[in-house]
Amino acid sequence: MFTRSGGFAVLLPVKSPGTGKSRLTALSPVERGRLAAAFAVDVVDACLATPGVAGVLVISDDDAFAATLAARGAETCTDPGGGLNAALRHGADVVRRARPDLRPVALCADLPALRPDDLAAALTFVDSLAGSACFVRDADGTGTSLYTARHEDFDPRFGSGSAAAHTSAGAQPVPGQLTTLRHDVDDADGLSAAVAIGLGAASREVVSEMAIGPHSRGSTARS
Repeated sequence: MFTRSGGFAVLLPVKSPGTGKSRLTALSPVERGRLAAAFAVDVVDACLATPGVAGVLVISDDDAFAATLAARGAETCTDPGGGLNAALRHGADVVRRARPDLRPVALCADLPALRPDDLAAALTFVDSLAGSACFVRDADGTGTSLYTARHEDFDPRFGSGSAAAHTSAGAQPVPGQLTTLRHDVDDADGLSAAVAIGLGAASREVVSEMAIGPHSRGSTARS
């Protein structure tokens, strides 16, 4: 598992696109599914372009969609059920059995503006703490977009109020602007913010084709 150089294994939990982004209520189920799929593609691509990332493990309940991410260079395993944190713990166990030298990094799959430099900056900070658990607050300050710890300490607490939960468990917040790493997309406001930052190629194409909101093709391009 994983042939790239680096010390981190990104764990990416991915729901079946047909069940994702339910809070984007102005869109049809098909449109929401297309967006969710594009978001995951862009996150995988950004991770695999990030120095220090040895590979990406997709944990999914949709084998067919997981195969499309595997074609982009990700490893995959089946979501065992039990919720997001259970999926992440399972993914960390898969990595530990195959590559115990890699540190697991749980990352949200709905970060369509993610850039490798922001992820690399966060991982550099993690390296500087020599083993402490760390997390990245999302843009509203209450959620979490990234969590990492050594295998023996790996205890993700995603869900409502996850930033406070990770802090209570002793994880250190990663400082810095890290704009593209903090802006996950749950609703229309989140999508608008990500569009303003600059979407990845797959998400940009879907947004442009669907003519979501007042955004033109040019306004969704990365600089």
